[in-house]
Amino acid sequence: MADAFRCRVITPEARVLDEDCSSAIVPMHDGQMGFLPGRAPIVGKMGLGELRLRFVKGGERSYLVDDGFLQMVGGTLTVLAGRAIPAETLSVREAEAELAEATARTPKEGDALDAARVRHDRDRARAKVALAKSVSGRGGI
Repeated sequence: MADAFRCRVITPEARVLDEDCSSAIVPMHDGQMGFLPGRAPIVGKMGLGELRLRFVKGGERSYLVDDGFLQMVGGTLTVLAGRAIPAETLSVREAEAELAEATARTPKEGDALDAARVRHDRDRARAKVALAKSVSGRGGI
């Protein structure tokens, strides 16, 4: 199908999605990248944020993805994410509680790894809040 590409979203736990898409917007480590049918091959490092997919059969779906890699080759976009949480399952209240907990955490003094972990937890919680609010503002995806 020339007006579509196959999109596979895979986490360590499961194959989350395997469907034909007409477009995808992926959070990369350095910004967002859009994908359309016929895209040249690429391998890239993903970041934290919203993966937004538009389907050939109609509709769209979003996921909160947390790091990973992607490959676009031969009409297939493969997303290997550490996490892929369907946006419609996010609760604004739960995301805000997670953000409050992450914000209250203090990194261990002199522990750079713990400081990076706390910073990432805060960033993930902020992204969850933003996506949950966005989805509730759209009336669902």
